[in-house]
Amino acid sequence: MSVDIALRVYASVTGPTAIFTTPEGVGEPLSAPAGEDIRQVIVQRAAAEARQAATAVELVTFGDHGEHRILIDSDGGIHRAKSPEPVTEIPRFTEAPEGKEVGTLAQEQEALGPAEAPAPEPPAPAPPTRRSFIEDADTSVLSLGGRALLAKIGLGPSRAQAERLAGERLVSQHWAGCRTAAVVNGKGGVGKTMTTAMLAAVFARHGGGNVLAWDNNDTRGTLGWRTEQGLYDTTVRDLLPAASQLLAPTAEISGIARFVHHQRVDRYDVLRSNPELLATHQRIERTEFDTLMSVAARYYRLVFFDSGNDESAERWLRMVDSSYQLVIPTLAAPEPAESAALLLDALRERDERSRDLADSAIVVVTESEPRGPAAAERIADGFRGTVREVLRIPFDPALKSGPLRFDSLRRATQDAWLRVAAAVASGF
Repeated sequence: MSVDIALRVYASVTGPTAIFTTPEGVGEPLSAPAGEDIRQVIVQRAAAEARQAATAVELVTFGDHGEHRILIDSDGGIHRAKSPEPVTEIPRFTEAPEGKEVGTLAQEQEALGPAEAPAPEPPAPAPPTRRSFIEDADTSVLSLGGRALLAKIGLGPSRAQAERLAGERLVSQHWAGCRTAAVVNGKGGVGKTMTTAMLAAVFARHGGGNVLAWDNNDTRGTLGWRTEQGLYDTTVRDLLPAASQLLAPTAEISGIARFVHHQRVDRYDVLRSNPELLATHQRIERTEFDTLMSVAARYYRLVFFDSGNDESAERWLRMVDSSYQLVIPTLAAPEPAESAALLLDALRERDERSRDLADSAIVVVTESEPRGPAAAERIADGFRGTVREVLRIPFDPALKSGPLRFDSLRRATQDAWLRVAAAVASGF
C-alpha cells in the first residue's frame, strides 16, 4: 500500500519512558501507565499527530529494540515504512521535559549505545497549529493486522495478545435491540449448558451485564444446578404469570430480579427451568414463549438459550425462530457429532430462515477427556465447509462438573471461549 509521507516524528525509548519529538521539533516526555507498553503509548501519540495533520506520519523509534519505522495514516492505519536507510538527521527538540536540561535525541541515545553525530540546527519551526482538546476516547483502535505488524517490529503486543484484544473488542459491543443465540443439539450431555454459561459469562464480563442465560428446556434442564442461586427460588413457571406486570409502562427495571438468578462474578442472569418437574407439567406453548421473549427483550440486551432435546416442542421451534445465531456444541466423539450434523440437515430442510441459520451456524467441539487434540480435530474437520465457523475447546477439568465459573478455567480455555464468543458476535 502506498502512503504519502508529509511528516516525521521520533521517539527515543528507555525502559517504560520515552522522549517523543513532534514534527515541529518539540520534545515531550512520555511514560507508560501500569500494565501498558510504552510502545503503544508512542504509537497512540503519533496517531494523534496524523489525525491532527490529516496526513500520514512516519514514526522512527530508537532504543532497546533498535531502530524501527512505521507509517501511521490519518485514520490510524499502520503500514510498514519502505525507506530502509538509517536516520542520520535527528532534530533537536526545543522544549525540555520537566526536571531535565534541553538536549537532543542523539544525547538521549548515548545511554542506549553508539549514535550518529548531531545534525545541524533545523530551520525555525512553523507556528504550531492548535490541537483539539477532544481526543478519541478509544485507545485500542488498531486493527489485528496493525497489532501484528507492531509486534513483529517490537512495538506492540504479541499476536496472541492482539487476537485477545480484538476478541474482547467484538464481544464488548452493544447492539441496538436485543440479540439472541440458541445453543442446540438434539443429544443430551454434549455441552449445551456449559456452552450457554460460558458464552453468557464472556459477553457479560466484557460488555457490562444485561445478559440472560435462559434454560429453555421441558425435560429437566440443569442450567440452574451448575450456576448460582439468587435471593429467590424462582423459575420460568413463576415468571410467566408475572409477565404482564413486568411489561407494564410503570414496571421498574429491578423487578426482573425476583425471577432470575444473578451470577455475581460472571455478571449474567439465569432464568431457570424446574428440573424436579416432569415435562408434562412445564410445557410452554408458542404464545407463552413469545410473552416470555417480550420480557427478556425488555430487560436484557443479549439472550442465550440453553435448549432442550425435544426438537418437536413448540418452545424449541419458537426459540430457533427467535434467534439471530445458532451455536452447535458437540464432544470429540462420533455420536454427538452425528447428532449435530443431523440437526443441521433437518434445519436446512425446514424453511429458508432455518437453512440460513444452519449455514451460518458455529460448531463448537469440546475435548471432554485429556486425550489430545487429534480426535477433536477429526470431528472439527468434518464440519468445516458446512457451517460458518468451527472452533475447538481444549480439555479443562473445570468444565466437567460442578459450578460453571469463567475464572476457574485455564487461560487457554478462557481464550478458546473468547474466540467462540467473538464468532457469535460477528453473527449478530
